[in-house]
Amino acid sequence: MTTLHDFTATTLAGEEKSLADYAGQVVLVVNTASDCGLAPQFTGLEDLHQEFADRGLAVVGFPSDTFKQERDTTAEIESVCRRNYGVTFEMFGKVAVNGANAHPLWSWLQQEKKGLLGGAIKWNFTKFLVARDGSVIARYAPTVKPEDLRADIEAALAS
Repeated sequence: MTTLHDFTATTLAGEEKSLADYAGQVVLVVNTASDCGLAPQFTGLEDLHQEFADRGLAVVGFPSDTFKQERDTTAEIESVCRRNYGVTFEMFGKVAVNGANAHPLWSWLQQEKKGLLGGAIKWNFTKFLVARDGSVIARYAPTVKPEDLRADIEAALAS
């Protein structure tokens, strides 16, 4: 059975990272876009990171220009996320989340939990909650606010 831990991704710093590094943690995976109207969700995601990291939650952001709302360069993405929203959680390099060029992680996430458009990612800030064993627990629509995930995160951390 494939899990989150079977994938790798490139960090914003340009380093290849095994997602097996998150084994034993609950992970909230989010496709982000710094020019999206939902970008203020970065603040809520950072709040979750600050509140639950010491209990085993990892929030991970994957910038995507799939919907034409992400900055061109890694430096610009990092600057907006850190300066405007105080992001300290792990951010990865820009990826495609739909179509033939989608990052393999995102293709797998779509297969694991379908959304309103079947498997396709509808918009920026689609969220996936992943259990400590790397299996997908839930998928959340872009408009679901990070703070509304607290109960599900608490349950995942408790199991």
